Amino acid sequence: MANRSRQPCQPRINNSSSSYLSHSDSTHSKIPKPSNRIYSTKTSSSSSKTGEFSRRIENSYYDDGDQDPPNLIGTCPFMCPLEERQRRERLRDLAVFERLHGNPAKTSPALAVKKFCRTISSKDMKASDVRPVPVLEDTLNYLLDLLHSSGHPFDVVHDFIFDRTRSIRQDLSMQNIVSDQVIHMYERMVKFHIISYHHLHRSSQTPNTASMSHLNLEQLMKALTTLFSLYEVNRASHSASQNEAEYFSLYLLLHLSPDNQVEPLSLWFRRIPSSVMESKAMSFARRILSACRYYRLGNYKRFISTTEEEASYLQYCIVEPYISEVRKLALSCISYGGYKLQPYPVEHLSKILLMKESDVEALSIDCDLETSDVGTGKGLVSSKQAVINKTSKEYKYYELDSSRIERLCAELPPL
Repeated sequence: MANRSRQPCQPRINNSSSSYLSHSDSTHSKIPKPSNRIYSTKTSSSSSKTGEFSRRIENSYYDDGDQDPPNLIGTCPFMCPLEERQRRERLRDLAVFERLHGNPAKTSPALAVKKFCRTISSKDMKASDVRPVPVLEDTLNYLLDLLHSSGHPFDVVHDFIFDRTRSIRQDLSMQNIVSDQVIHMYERMVKFHIISYHHLHRSSQTPNTASMSHLNLEQLMKALTTLFSLYEVNRASHSASQNEAEYFSLYLLLHLSPDNQVEPLSLWFRRIPSSVMESKAMSFARRILSACRYYRLGNYKRFISTTEEEASYLQYCIVEPYISEVRKLALSCISYGGYKLQPYPVEHLSKILLMKESDVEALSIDCDLETSDVGTGKGLVSSKQAVINKTSKEYKYYELDSSRIERLCAELPPL
């Protein structure tokens, strides 16, 4: 881990008319009036409004009425400010990862990480309590390294990183900095939430993990919204970020279900730059969106095969839950539309659904369907009943029978 005693960078100021960076978390519902400046590590002659994404501010820390937010630059050299670290030692408020030699009342600068604080006032915030970007980046490196820790259950690791990355976003928002470095940090935090989305979905759905999954998705959407604002500010003063297309595609994939769409996607598409819309990543996401509509009309293979052939790892993490839905619907329709005396061959189903034959049989049982012997194999027995359980029953996910997807999941992208 990098030396935490170094002093913060002094970012240059980039004057911009009616621009304001959106915030990640909030204790206030007010939306601040546009600031007359944006802090940036870039110099630029460009002066323009940041547009719709920047106006859709997630939340605001500031409650200063008509006043601009303070021009705060953090100076804390540690992952956790000294006063907070000492207070939490006294209160024995240390996470398992922060305890020195396992002692719940003792920590160190190399272990303690600043907690997210819901009740915070910018008026009283001291620069010494806010970490500058270099320290925040070192802190993020430390946290994301813990994601691969095998000494604790995933939900314990996730809970710690979840809280501490919210605190990182909080410190970044207070300083209102736009730079390639900050954009990259947000992209990494989005990756963390998507990987967590994948792991939590696969885990047994206890009330605790269900709640964690909901909160994780909520923070994922907030982080993405802020990332899009950063992209737009950066694009106005410099140039497009190289990863924009991938992250816009992830946002689109998170809205495959009509229940998740807060606005018509046709309106959302109008705000996307043409270079992003024409990218390979967005092309895939749009085809999946189209295939998602088709599978409800019976074209199951198109949705699954497109995912198997083209999805990146992060895209697959988001699409995977829909694959389960597609498979259940396919079994239901085929069973309902078949003939009692002619069971549908499981071997054929396995090719359509990209599943091992044993997994097709297991999923059929999960869905209260029957299979029977057909020649040398098994067949799905026709049923005219409401065969898919519509209650809150959870279904096991069965892996895609695909060497490509297997490689993607084995070779996790760097965080």
